[in-house]
Amino acid sequence: MEARDVVALEENPKIAAFQPGDTVKVSVWIREGDRQRQQNFQGVCIRRRQGGPSASFTIRRVASGIGVERSFFTHSPNVESVEVVRRGIVRRAKLYYLRGLSGRAARIKERTQSGKR
Repeated sequence: MEARDVVALEENPKIAAFQPGDTVKVSVWIREGDRQRQQNFQGVCIRRRQGGPSASFTIRRVASGIGVERSFFTHSPNVESVEVVRRGIVRRAKLYYLRGLSGRAARIKERTQSGKR
């Protein structure tokens, strides 16, 4: 028996359609003791894993000169929303090469309404 047969997946309407190379802002519920609050994590999507209940995506940003990556489960109740800030033009599905780049070299061109730049 497969996990996708057991778990009924419902699409979260607050999660926008995005792909690797897009800059997204993810709102996540954080629990600190008995309190709960929302925290935003904004960065470039470097990986998107499909696959039913275990679907996930990884976001990378540079904070204080240090690269920070965070993975989120698409169907997690802790993920409140995903908002696309900027769409990027990339030719790969997994952007792991960004880990070795910094500054201007790590920039991704923006996709315009017509499709390409």
